[in-house]
Amino acid sequence: MSLTDIEARIAAACKAHGRARDDVRLIAVSKQQPDARVRKVLQAGHRLFGENRVQEAAGKWPDWQAEFDGVELHLLGPLQSNKARQAMDLFDAIHSLDRPKLARALARLAQEIGHCPDIFVQVNTGAEPQKAGVLPDDADAFIADARALDLPVLGVMCIPPIDEDPRAHFTLLADIAARNGLAGLSMGMSDDFETAIGCGATHIRVGSALFGARGG
Repeated sequence: MSLTDIEARIAAACKAHGRARDDVRLIAVSKQQPDARVRKVLQAGHRLFGENRVQEAAGKWPDWQAEFDGVELHLLGPLQSNKARQAMDLFDAIHSLDRPKLARALARLAQEIGHCPDIFVQVNTGAEPQKAGVLPDDADAFIADARALDLPVLGVMCIPPIDEDPRAHFTLLADIAARNGLAGLSMGMSDDFETAIGCGATHIRVGSALFGARGG
């Protein structure tokens, strides 16, 4: 599906739910995608991309950022504390703050280098043991602790269980954001981004619908 097709679907979902198109940012998830596919989207004018791994992003994005002006890069996947410094240099936003150790590492580095990417707290809305993220019942306290470290917490992020209706998870995340005064809602992927827009998403993460299956 082309960037134009995805944009049309986003615009239609925004219109259907009484939202301004500018309220929703499309993160093109370029992890494990062939260079030619990513370049095509860059050449079409898109400038916001998401990666899951620091090392993969470091290997390809500096050259593209030198070639294409205004590229913004967001880290969507889990971040190891020992990769925090590299992540802070590479990314404009980190969507996967999920534990106190990482929060402390980011805060220390922010003080040291004088800047910090925008931060989203990852919430494990389905309480799935194999997934990262703070549990919903712990989210308020964790957000408060991150703010106390002077981290620029912009919003919250979730990845709903694959076999459940995502709407309940998006609503739960929106409630957490609202009661903590957070504007950012990173939720919705290729199969459910229109539902996420209806629930208030500000950042949607679309990979396979835009680029095709990874690595092929």
